[in-house]
Amino acid sequence: MKKLRKKIPVTVEKTNTGYSAYANNYPIYTTGKTVADLLNNTVEAVNLYFEEEGMFADASNIQFDIDWQHFFQDYKIINAKLLAERIGLNASLLSQYAQGKKKPSPKQQQKILEGIHQIGQELAEMNLILR
Repeated sequence: MKKLRKKIPVTVEKTNTGYSAYANNYPIYTTGKTVADLLNNTVEAVNLYFEEEGMFADASNIQFDIDWQHFFQDYKIINAKLLAERIGLNASLLSQYAQGKKKPSPKQQQKILEGIHQIGQELAEMNLILR
């Protein structure tokens, strides 16, 4: 078997029981309770799909993309306009991502994620204040 040489874009959505994922260009679908489970299940599903071609994949072949419209629906507590201001992104552009009208580039996705992670880190550090 040969190692797959390409990235497989996979869209991730939050569900009531964890996460679901589907490949954008192949009939590959899976779920997982955690992101780690989802990644393992996605690798397994990709391998099943490419098995007949004598190809195999590992985690490096999976490119998870967030479905931003579902993300902002699931996490309504995050105000897209205020997040945009905080990370230096045009508010109407982030709104279009949140509405599913546009898809952010990988660079924009990274910028959004970094802003969300920063807020999460700040909130997690609040616990230190209470000690």
